[in-house]
Amino acid sequence: MRISDATIAAFVLILGGQQAAWAQDAVTRGLVPPRPIPGIALPEPDSGPEGLPGAATIAPAPHAPAAHTALPLVPFSSARDAIKAWMRDTTAGNQAGAVRALEYAAAQGHLTAQFKLGRMYAGGEGVPANDLKAFEYFSKIADENADATPGTADGRIVGVAFVALGGYFMDGITGSYVKPNIDRAFDMFHYAASYFGDPEGQYNLGRLYMNGQGTRRDARQAARWMKLSAEKGYAPARAVFGEMLIRGGEGVPRQPVLGLMWLSLARESADPGRDGWIIERHETAFASASSTDRSAALALIERQQVVGSRAPQR
Repeated sequence: MRISDATIAAFVLILGGQQAAWAQDAVTRGLVPPRPIPGIALPEPDSGPEGLPGAATIAPAPHAPAAHTALPLVPFSSARDAIKAWMRDTTAGNQAGAVRALEYAAAQGHLTAQFKLGRMYAGGEGVPANDLKAFEYFSKIADENADATPGTADGRIVGVAFVALGGYFMDGITGSYVKPNIDRAFDMFHYAASYFGDPEGQYNLGRLYMNGQGTRRDARQAARWMKLSAEKGYAPARAVFGEMLIRGGEGVPRQPVLGLMWLSLARESADPGRDGWIIERHETAFASASSTDRSAALALIERQQVVGSRAPQR
């Protein structure tokens, strides 16, 4: 999931905005608060505010860089002033100045600055790629904001940070204290999916249930999470859920027409450069489907488009 600079700038200006309503089906297993990340104490969702007994604290990881410390600190008057400087320097092409401004804002606890730096270090955007620094920025976000309100700008950022942590725990980070840990990956994806309703987190959680990683194998739970993610428009989840319905079995009813519909919707929103597998599976499924099923699936898609066009715009 890639978030553009424009979107992140919008997050900056939205801080403190109106909270969005959020509803999420209860999870059979219930919320699973993440176990502490090495060097970080993650709070429970209902932890008390900072400074009160039981509040989470930050403990630097042994021999690990304090990624969120700005080096060097530049004399901005506030985090907000630093964010303005970041936007100004980014527009002017002054990458070094933009990074310094973000580092300052992040050191002051600015959530969006921490998130932006995590994404930059993860992708090597304007800075040398450094997965450990990215991991530590995302860890700090998760540590200090695990109880952010779902559906808000902050909540969306924190949900994506939990998903990023899940990915790092899946594979580990070579040469660091972050080792592959499928149980921790499950916790991160589960929290992002169930508490924040993050569609990528729901998709990754569904994959773990499909493969029995970090939990027992459960096709029905996998289908449930894939469906939730698919309904939010996440193309990979639409494709996988469609295939599950076409195939059926293991407690998932076989519904080939609905499966073809979901695969078609996945194909429409797929990125050809990144989601070639979705396009291939869509073509394979339609080539092997009966003409009756293909026609029925296309009719369902057309019906949805008509209903969607009549829905009131907000």
